[in-house]
This record gives sequence, structure tokens and C-alpha cells, in this order.
Amino acid sequence: MKVIVFGSKGLVGSSISRILEDSNKVDELIKSNRSELNLFNSKDVKEFVKNHQPDVIINAAAKVGGIHANDTKRTEFILENLKINMNVLESCLEIPSIKIINLGSSCIYPLNAKNPINESEFMNGKLEPTNSPYAMAKLSAIEIGRSMSKQFGHRVLNLMPTNLYGPNDYFSDLDSHVIPALIHRMQKTIEDDENKFTVWGSGSPLREFLYVDDLSNFINFIIDKDVENDLINVGSGHEISIKNLALLIKDLMGFKGDVVFDSSKPDGNPRKLLDSSLMNELGWNDFTDLRNGLKNTIKWYKSNQESNRIN
Repeated sequence: MKVIVFGSKGLVGSSISRILEDSNKVDELIKSNRSELNLFNSKDVKEFVKNHQPDVIINAAAKVGGIHANDTKRTEFILENLKINMNVLESCLEIPSIKIINLGSSCIYPLNAKNPINESEFMNGKLEPTNSPYAMAKLSAIEIGRSMSKQFGHRVLNLMPTNLYGPNDYFSDLDSHVIPALIHRMQKTIEDDENKFTVWGSGSPLREFLYVDDLSNFINFIIDKDVENDLINVGSGHEISIKNLALLIKDLMGFKGDVVFDSSKPDGNPRKLLDSSLMNELGWNDFTDLRNGLKNTIKWYKSNQESNRIN
């Protein structure tokens, strides 16, 4: 099959591209990134899809960030992600034979959803306020895909991964997700020979994490399968407190100082664990241990540290 990966240079897209390049299911892989195609330009996206006529499109393109970026750049997060999702999905309107794999986020689920969070919680309550603009953009993509499926017969599969991490992530002090932010700031703390490392929040929230290659391997597993459900959670099934996560990263990076928590900063959702039983029923349950995944991520980060500092 011929596959287009949008967002092929990001955390998720680069992993998907690497996994699919070695897949015996894929004959031709077309990797698209922002330097080659402006996903904000509807005309350009339509022409790109029409010219390549793929069998499958994987939409891994998105503007992403951690709790601080989501809360302080709310307008950019909703507008940019809406534009990307609308243009990618609309480019397939005249070619209903294209299978679309749309990547969302567990943040689409309500703040007070019962844990583990089942797919049935979709649009069943209020969103977590710090990242509601990003969540609204992802919810809109699901609804657009469902409208296309019902009206024109498109096949759209929406995958909702839990918190992803791994090589090629975005590492910065304030705008990253929790794992790359902790790694980036702790490395700076070690280099500056400081004896205290501060973590935002109380450290009590529980989070589930998934090594990015595990998501990519699941996509390779499901790419040629017809599934009845159009919304599938992708989670590891294991959770850890932010406090214990910070202490694990401290251990792996060899930091000898104290880790303290700033309770004046927001915690976000107190707990977010996905119910991935539907994914398991499809035959997939192969995941990387958090400690090993963090080792790989830290190793990659240190090997690419100079370029990371630009971020």
C-alpha cells in the first residue's frame, strides 16, 4: 500500500515513519513535513493528496505542548490544530477510498470521566480547562471524520494515545510535555551544579505514559485491518505519580540533589488512565517498560543535546 504520513518530523510522525519504512505492509511511504508542505494552505494539501493518491493517510501533524504552553497559547493551539485537521480531512473528500488514521489525544475526555476512561466518555462532560482549546480541535477532527464517513463513506480511524514520550520529542523548560521538560530541566540543573530541582505542582497527579514506538507499532499492526470502532484508546495500562516519575528520572540521570514540588503551580487533571481494553481485544498488548523507555529517551536527548538547546 501507499501511505502518506503528515507531520513526519515530529515525535510521533518520525517514529511512525521509521516503523513503517521497515514494514512489509507498506510499499511506498511518503513523508510530509512543514518544510515541504504548508498544512495551513487548503489548496496545497488538496493538490498534494490528489497527486499522490495514497491508500492510507496518517495524520500525525499537530501543534503540541505541555500544561504551560496549552494554557498560555490557547488561541494558537485551537486555531492551528483546527486548520491542520480540517485541511487534511477535507483533502480526502473527493477520494473516499483513502483510509484515514487520525491521531488525537486522551485530553479529549472529560475532566471528571471515570478512570480507566472508556471511549464511551467521548463528549460526555466538561474538559480539563488548561488544555481545552487543544482538546476542542481534536474533538472537532473526530466529528468531521464521522460526518465524512456517514455522508460519503470514508473510513476514518481515530486513535487516542495516552501521554507519549520518546526520542525526537520537543525539549524545553516551559513548553514541553512533562517527561521532556523534566529531562531538559534536570540536565541543566546537573550542568549548573545546583542541589535543588523544582517540579511544578504537588506531584500527586497520576499519569499513564506510552513510549512513542509502541503507538507506531500498533499503527503498523492495525493499518491493514478493518475495525468496526472508529475511536480506539491506545494506552500502556500503567500509571505513575508525577512525584515518582520525577524521582525515577532523577535516578536515571544521576542527579544527587533534592527534588521539591511547587504546589502554587497547577496540577491539571488529578488522574488520567485510559481503558485500552478495546485495543487489547483487537490483539495488541506489547509495550515498552517505562524505565527502559526513559533510558532510551534520555540517551537520545544527551546525544542530541546541542540541537535541543536551540528549543
